[in-house]
Amino acid sequence: MTMETLVTSTTSKGQKFIPLDALWQVSITQYHAMIDSGALTEDNPIELLQGWLVQKMPKTPKHSTITRIIRKLLADLVTQGWYVDSQEPMTTADSEPEPDVMIIRGGEMDYLSQHPGPNDVALVVEVSDATLNRDKTLKKQLYAAAAVPVYWIVNIPDSQVEVYSQPFIGEGGPNYQQQKTYRQAEAVPVWIGETPIGEILVAQLFQSSN
Repeated sequence: MTMETLVTSTTSKGQKFIPLDALWQVSITQYHAMIDSGALTEDNPIELLQGWLVQKMPKTPKHSTITRIIRKLLADLVTQGWYVDSQEPMTTADSEPEPDVMIIRGGEMDYLSQHPGPNDVALVVEVSDATLNRDKTLKKQLYAAAAVPVYWIVNIPDSQVEVYSQPFIGEGGPNYQQQKTYRQAEAVPVWIGETPIGEILVAQLFQSSN
């Protein structure tokens, strides 16, 4: 499967990344109206990224397996008042991505009338193979703009986990101040806010994908 290509647009707030397969531009209100009216359903492989309707990439068996492993490992670590969800929406000012895994404040019944927002999320994880380019540019910029505190890219081609933290808005646009890469022999620390709750061995994520 080939890596997708994005185009770069320069704005007053820095660079923005737009996938070449973007369909059309809508607001978050218009997007929700399309869902409420039935114009978009769960059968449509679409998500809203920085105001653009974008097709979601098909998932490989490796991607699905690693996503399930991460969800289980994080669920075993989270403390009371938090839960782990997978491939469900998170709403920001101009986007509604569906991260592969999230640690979310509260419980499932707290979100009957709205999806979690960035202030409800301690960690966002994207499992990346064909979407690696999108996840390292468009998605990283989106999550930094929304001030998601910690963003992981589980980089399947390189068998490593890239951890981004301390979001900020700079001259080049939204980004993360800190980045650290963890490889097969290392363990990734898991934090909720300022509290460490455990760690995940990188080898645990890729043992079924070699």
